[in-house]
Amino acid sequence: MTYLDYTALERAPLQTDPYEFLVVEKFVRPEKFAEAMADFPEVPGPGSHPPSELSISGKFKALLDELQDDAFRKAIETKFHIDLTGRPTMYTVRGFLRKTDGSIHTDSETKIITVLLYLNDDWAVDGGRLRILKNGTNLEDYVAEVPPSLGTLLVFKRSDHSWHGHKPFEGQRRVVQMNWVLDGDVVNREQRRHSLSTRFKKLKNFLTGRAA
Repeated sequence: MTYLDYTALERAPLQTDPYEFLVVEKFVRPEKFAEAMADFPEVPGPGSHPPSELSISGKFKALLDELQDDAFRKAIETKFHIDLTGRPTMYTVRGFLRKTDGSIHTDSETKIITVLLYLNDDWAVDGGRLRILKNGTNLEDYVAEVPPSLGTLLVFKRSDHSWHGHKPFEGQRRVVQMNWVLDGDVVNREQRRHSLSTRFKKLKNFLTGRAA
């Protein structure tokens, strides 16, 4: 059985104000969510971690494989009226937030489409809920707020005004970020940067006696 609810994605309206985005609640099928999360990898701390530095296996790997399948790409192309043929993808896994995370930004110009798949249980706190913002200065001026829970999917087309951010939160917050990017050089550069950061965190944990 597929992990992802393509029917829900097809039915989700593409929002265009203030930029192109869509939200699909429970995009990971509820009956499959727990088993996939049972295999969520250990991460060495806050920040974005590339798959090459983590133990990606089991049902969680099956979920990510489906996210990178042609069926998902074609669904996104249809929704956003865009051709992603030949555009490479890259993804990272996050498990924790720092209080300093979530500042307003638009994503780098090398990214074309950003995919965020939220993999937490029910989310009851105010912090950590991504907001689709009307501008780059006011976190309270938003058109949508996305709870990072229960397989919710957020996809948006990167632009110079694709502002987003969230209120501070510190603690566990699991999310997979995938991007279609301009070319392979972007993938190599970004994955190298994230790999160095992850390795540093692992070394720091080892030296301080913390679990990886």
